[in-house]
Amino acid sequence: MPFSKSLENLINPFKRIKNRSLVLALGFLILTFCLLLFLIFSDISRLISSKDFFYVIQSHPKQTLIEDENYFYANKGLYKTNKEAFLRAYKIPENMPIEKRQNLSKGSKMNLALLFFISSMLFGIFWRLPKRLNTKTSLESAAKNELENAFQRYDALGVRFEDIAGVSEVKEELLEVIDYLKNPRKYQDLGIFLPKGVLLIGPPGVGKTMIAKALASEAKVPFFYESGSAFSQIYVGAGAKKVHELFMHAKKHAPSIIFIDEIDALGKARGGHRSDEREATLNQLLTEMDGFLQNDEVVVIGATNQMEVMDEALLRSKRFDRRIFISLPDLLERQSILEKLLENKKHALDYLKIAKICVGFSGAMLATLINESVLNALKHQRTEITHSDILEVKDKIAYGKKKPQTLDENQKELVALYQSAKALSAYWLEIEFDKVPLLGEFIVFNENKIHSESEIKNYIKVYLSGTIILELLYKERYSLSKQDLQKAKFLNEFMASELLLAPTKESLNALYEEQLEFLKPQITTCKRLSALLLEQEYLEYSNLYDLLNG
Repeated sequence: MPFSKSLENLINPFKRIKNRSLVLALGFLILTFCLLLFLIFSDISRLISSKDFFYVIQSHPKQTLIEDENYFYANKGLYKTNKEAFLRAYKIPENMPIEKRQNLSKGSKMNLALLFFISSMLFGIFWRLPKRLNTKTSLESAAKNELENAFQRYDALGVRFEDIAGVSEVKEELLEVIDYLKNPRKYQDLGIFLPKGVLLIGPPGVGKTMIAKALASEAKVPFFYESGSAFSQIYVGAGAKKVHELFMHAKKHAPSIIFIDEIDALGKARGGHRSDEREATLNQLLTEMDGFLQNDEVVVIGATNQMEVMDEALLRSKRFDRRIFISLPDLLERQSILEKLLENKKHALDYLKIAKICVGFSGAMLATLINESVLNALKHQRTEITHSDILEVKDKIAYGKKKPQTLDENQKELVALYQSAKALSAYWLEIEFDKVPLLGEFIVFNENKIHSESEIKNYIKVYLSGTIILELLYKERYSLSKQDLQKAKFLNEFMASELLLAPTKESLNALYEEQLEFLKPQITTCKRLSALLLEQEYLEYSNLYDLLNG
């Protein structure tokens, strides 16, 4: 058989193997095995004279000699000499042990095992490398497919504003957005353009997502939904591409609405713990929002409960122009929500009575309360919800939130007195406010405005008022005053730095004493305001005017 034919027969099996990495791995393994055999079976011992060999064993008397049919070996096989010639000229020391040489020494066996292990490891690496590359390619392909198919268009959401109770003020603010989306030409002809972004801000469970759905339903436009965390991708640039794709889809179906839930996950302030992928994604969002053509007719709605962590560039004009704050429902709003939740259920409940015991509950918590109450009634083999069902499940739901948001009767009385004293002080000190809630702040000090010394002092007095009224009535302080006391201390230092005064504890104490003298004769008035606040869970400026001037 010709040599070329033999070579071709040898190569043909490898041609049938399509995986080149497998061929390389097999070739490497064969080469390593041949090298291994050469190292094991080749004699690397150095042949020396009998005289030099005797000198070697004299220098290392504790070693073990190795012998075979023709040679003695010393220094672990490094040197060898002719056995017969050595015995004719010299004697082996009596205390030096001699071993017969095996065909494969113990050291060679260990070397063989070690080399075989290394070869196997390298073979495994070569074998798995293409699989890993294929996996990476598959992931990249999947990411590409995800970008292409990620955005689902929602047309029939089945939620209308009439289905949402307790957000009447929010509805009013969004009516012009709805009218614009329905009749964009009417506004464009007058040179009026809609805010490019609407930011819904409020605690969890107040209905931000449902409001966005209702907005799309009322306007009868396509609705594109995405979560802020969904833009976080493995590969740098993938998140930015996803943002671009989302806006391209929305523009294609304009007029339309993009709703980004938990937008703070995407729009968190840059800097600090650097993330190139997140910053690239945020930059793309900023570009898309600011790069809108005026006739795009795409409204971006974001929802967050952490506006303070968001990047300032995202909150500036021409991006999220309009911010709508959605607070926890008050007494009448809770009553309205309960009526909506219970309209198709059998019950013997007083809506107002239930609303009064659910201070601090969000709309979602009220929905959970009703659902759990139905389950509790079924557990007791009843089909009608009773007041006892509500009471049994209320605490279980309430204490899933922070305790200050769910108050017992004594705590509500303390909070009402505290808020009433602040409201009364703000009224007499001419600090503007609109509505005093039972829970929450109603006085906001704007550091960026120009303030006089007397104005700053008035703010400090208001922040001290709640603490003072509780000390007058109960002779001790309460933990609910912590934040206001911190604000009072901050304003004292702010006044010193802005007006170049020395911040002293005495100045704060002096303001405390002034406000104490003011509130001492006002205890009865505070109690009357407190009773009104407990009854309706809010006080308006007009309530104070009527009470104090009636």
